[in-house]
Amino acid sequence: MKVLLIGGGAREHAIAEALRKNPSVKLYTVMKNRNPGIYRISEKVSLKPETDVEAIMSFVNEVNPDIAVIGPEAPLEVGVADVLWDMGVPTVGPKKDPAQIETSKEFMRGLMKKYNIKGSVEYASFDTYEGVEEYIDSLSERGIDVVVKPVGLTGGKGVKVVGEQLKDNEEAKKYAKEILEKNIGGGKVVIEEKLVGVEFTLHGFVDGKNIAFTPAVQDHPHAYEGDEGPITGGMGSYSCPDHKLPFLSDRDLEEAKEIMRDTVEAIRKEVGPYQGILYGQFMLTVEGPKVVEYNARFGDPEAMNILPLLKNDFLEICEAIVNGTLDKINLEFERKATVCKYVAPKGYPTNPVKGEVIKVDEEKIRETGALLYYASVDERDGKLYLTGSRSIAVVGVSENIEECERIVEEAIKYIEGEVFHRRDIGKIELIKKRIEIMRKLREGSRE
Repeated sequence: MKVLLIGGGAREHAIAEALRKNPSVKLYTVMKNRNPGIYRISEKVSLKPETDVEAIMSFVNEVNPDIAVIGPEAPLEVGVADVLWDMGVPTVGPKKDPAQIETSKEFMRGLMKKYNIKGSVEYASFDTYEGVEEYIDSLSERGIDVVVKPVGLTGGKGVKVVGEQLKDNEEAKKYAKEILEKNIGGGKVVIEEKLVGVEFTLHGFVDGKNIAFTPAVQDHPHAYEGDEGPITGGMGSYSCPDHKLPFLSDRDLEEAKEIMRDTVEAIRKEVGPYQGILYGQFMLTVEGPKVVEYNARFGDPEAMNILPLLKNDFLEICEAIVNGTLDKINLEFERKATVCKYVAPKGYPTNPVKGEVIKVDEEKIRETGALLYYASVDERDGKLYLTGSRSIAVVGVSENIEECERIVEEAIKYIEGEVFHRRDIGKIELIKKRIEIMRKLREGSRE
């Protein structure tokens, strides 16, 4: 079975490893950097940008794959899935129009509003600065702080929140103006009410009509310990053996699933069937789960929490996604905990070190029991170099979170270079902090 994989990060390394558990799989990969983990398990690699449609078409004609899996969002935005389907290659990853659920925050919010989907928030979008100040002032008068988002893709780093990256709603106005003037993320801006609560993520495999859910995960987007510093693509994540999270009730989880089911149906009605992985980022508020955003692919780092636990053949799931037969598969995951921590270049994300050598002792890491996924590194002349983005993900899988976290910390000792990681991810103190936040919010709402 020839599988075309598009993407070269840690998420794609996890996808590649999951696919290769099936011995019939032969992997053919398009990626811009030489990721050593993916490279060594691929039959053939095309070192080209993942958005280079011509290069992808040429590679497809050369290797003639049976199925394709698209890892990152950028190829989805430029319509790579559409091109592959047109070439006769069934593809896991939505076509360009359904992928707008991630690539256009305006489309996503508009869809939820039009179809009256639960979990929506108050928002407005603007393509000029006219009306921005009035809208933010109208929310301020009601005591509501705002979140400012470029409409298009910004690699997880464009969103700014009042009380975190922005001092107040006045500073939010300046950032909105900057997005419009500098054409950040397409030069349109969405202003949303700030949600208060605790974030979590939920993924679903989607075949156009059916959705099958994976364990819930909590990501840590802030760069520094204690949830401080700038927003990144995600510094790490954890999941629990019961596939829920300590602050998440059965009712909360079911409500989030209902929101995602309704979203899949709305996408189908609006622009056609969605086939791929849908990632819901939620804020658990006193009113229940609210949608922060959707991604049209696996989360990164969350893919590294989910795929190692998968008991099914991942290739079979991919085939069910493209054939519309997910309802025939009984999706199963190991009842274990996971902790994932990213090692990133010093200075990431604002001023990261680039071009420096990073040393990895794979054998020692393997001895700890940890899983290793290469991300944004480049292998040249037998050495690994930092490229400026998150470098390596290390994952612990065990019976409980404490043991997972210990495994990861032990393994990270064998990674040397101008790098850092968040030591607090997976620590019980940080998890208790999340539980306490929700407890106080719920108590406050009852007073």
